Amino acid sequence: QVQLVESGGGLVQAGGSLRLSCAASGRAFRRYAMGWFRQAPGKEREFVAAINWSGGSTYYADSAKGRFTISRDNTKNTVYLQMNSLKPEDTAVYYCAADYSHTYYESLRYDYWGQGTQVTVSS
Repeated sequence: QVQLVESGGGLVQAGGSLRLSCAASGRAFRRYAMGWFRQAPGKEREFVAAINWSGGSTYYADSAKGRFTISRDNTKNTVYLQMNSLKPEDTAVYYCAADYSHTYYESLRYDYWGQGTQVTVSS
């Protein structure tokens, strides 16, 4: 069992930065790949970024490449999403999730989800 709690969301102007954190409970954290997804109003949840168990491999949606960086600290049971050069279209609820199968891109393959944190980017 893994419980996930996101933090770090908020309101930021376009061009600004935010760092999201996702704290995980349980000693099994390092067995899981971790991902960030987002869901904007009226839209489906979409993949943003993922990282393998060790942090040695990362994966990004095209919309996130070059602007977002995912990282993890297994000693702190925490995964991060550094978001730079934010745009109004990045406005969404951001969720972190744990993926034992290391599939990365498919939300249905994730085993545990956090409650989400709101990110709002003003123009």
